[in-house]
Amino acid sequence: MGLKFKIKHRRPAKYRIMLCKNRVYSELCTLVKKSVIFGLENLTSKGFVLTQGTFDGVHRGHQQVLNQVLEEAKSQNLPSMLLTFHPHPRSIVKPKDWNPLILNSIEEKAQRVLDLGIDVVLVLEFTKEISEYSPKEFVERILVEAIGAKSIVVGYDHRFGKNREGKFENLTSLSKEFQFTVNEIAAKEIDDIAISSTRIRTSLQNGELNSANELLGYHYPLSGKVIHGEKRGRTIGFPTANIEIEEPQKLIPPNGVYAGITNMGKVTYPVVMNIGTRPTVNGSDRRIEAHIIGLDQDLYNQRIQIELVAFLRNERKFENLDALKNQIQQDLNEALHIIQKQQ
Repeated sequence: MGLKFKIKHRRPAKYRIMLCKNRVYSELCTLVKKSVIFGLENLTSKGFVLTQGTFDGVHRGHQQVLNQVLEEAKSQNLPSMLLTFHPHPRSIVKPKDWNPLILNSIEEKAQRVLDLGIDVVLVLEFTKEISEYSPKEFVERILVEAIGAKSIVVGYDHRFGKNREGKFENLTSLSKEFQFTVNEIAAKEIDDIAISSTRIRTSLQNGELNSANELLGYHYPLSGKVIHGEKRGRTIGFPTANIEIEEPQKLIPPNGVYAGITNMGKVTYPVVMNIGTRPTVNGSDRRIEAHIIGLDQDLYNQRIQIELVAFLRNERKFENLDALKNQIQQDLNEALHIIQKQQ
């Protein structure tokens, strides 16, 4: 079962600007491309066309906004930027009202945005101090003085500054004072983005992976570090990578068996993944275990990303390991069939 699928590499991002000195993000710095910047102190150039927001999921609606940023940047011959915050602003301002389940970890979000062509992802630590900035202070200190924004792409419902007091009209007024342009995203497009984000979370929680992937415009990813498990899989001929999801607020789909893919260098490998408690061996804790078809390599302590392509079946308890082994072989065959059809 050494089937491998070649993948095409996208053009590398134009700007490689990162310095990993910020202690808050020192570990994350090792996980993403060098065109991700953590903290204003590490920004070494100014003058961007940017948009800002959480962009959780980087779904089709977000992609339209980012394409608008790219078009504007091209017309002005300027680099493009997504300004985003970590942790989520609501977790600081209104922690009791915030839904903690998110679609993307910081590294997943950044990689997706860069792959779309955005030059720089700037991640700012959202603090209580920043939450107290008035709308004018936020624009002047962060967007103008620190980033040197030349053009900002936002929606009609954009809010910024203390208590979200800043509105689109305020930003337009401030743009004249600080000499940058504002480009408005269509109202319908903004409304669709909000609806899509909610629908994606609902679809994933309800086990509707196909619907979620359609709204996202790509396969839902699970990323984490490969850790040691009980190594039972190798005893029945199906060794698995036990994946520890490092983003505690990441939305994990329901228990079950999934077909997926993972990229290793220049090769894409098919994957059969189980999310669940392993009832056949009387497991109790929830785990994510991936059998990577055709890969014979030590992955311990490496970070990998599995893209979920399709839901295969619910997790269930088998009479014995032989019955489980036979079912895994069927899962493997079905996964290969599904993945080959999508190539």
